[in-house]
Amino acid sequence: MNKSVIITGASKGIGKATAETFAQNGYNVLIVYNSSEEDAFDLKNNLNILYPNQIITIFKCDIKNIDECLEMAKFAISIFGKIDVLVANAGVAQQKLFIDCTDDDFNYIINNNLKGVYNSIRSVINHMINNKSGHIITISSIWGICGGANETIYSASKAGIIGLSKALANELGPSNICVNCIAPGVIDTQMNNNLTKNEKQEIINTTPLNRLGEPKDIAKTVLFLAQSSFITGQTIIVDGGLTNV
Repeated sequence: MNKSVIITGASKGIGKATAETFAQNGYNVLIVYNSSEEDAFDLKNNLNILYPNQIITIFKCDIKNIDECLEMAKFAISIFGKIDVLVANAGVAQQKLFIDCTDDDFNYIINNNLKGVYNSIRSVINHMINNKSGHIITISSIWGICGGANETIYSASKAGIIGLSKALANELGPSNICVNCIAPGVIDTQMNNNLTKNEKQEIINTTPLNRLGEPKDIAKTVLFLAQSSFITGQTIIVDGGLTNV
């Protein structure tokens, strides 16, 4: 039986590359999206053509809503039989001076980034505990480690994901469940389209590998963690050396 993975925020960017990578490696894939329905269907159709012997399907879910997350997990179990991997990737970003941030900004970012990861994990955890196996991989950010100017709430939400992942690794280890976190650097995705050409070049110039990250760089790390049986509680920085300088 093929192993299965749920990937939230899978219709674009890092999530899309992760879905493609897992499909290439024989997994059944649940592409979870909220608003990008057309992109999700296109990805599903393309992967179905490439991998006809695997189950590749989609599910609409607002990860801020625990009931929808529970339905997501229930759906995955009904079609896959088992959830082997959860990739809690979905999230939002915002650039704003702290003094200009509002309560609505705070609630929007925290509910999507931190509560969304919390809800996604809650939805699969009983199933994994009962099966005494599973991998949970969360997506944070380097700004959750070192903090990003003009991204204070975002940085706080991503730091919370790191803390949540570390605590869960300790709690779920006895159930043979590995929990790890990835902290991407600046990745060339739609989320970073707000950066100007000069800003991107400045980042490239200060990155030892002399380029922006690509979604597949993160996807390959996600797959590595999903296939490792003795790595847990770790935060893996994938940033081309940006935070090492």
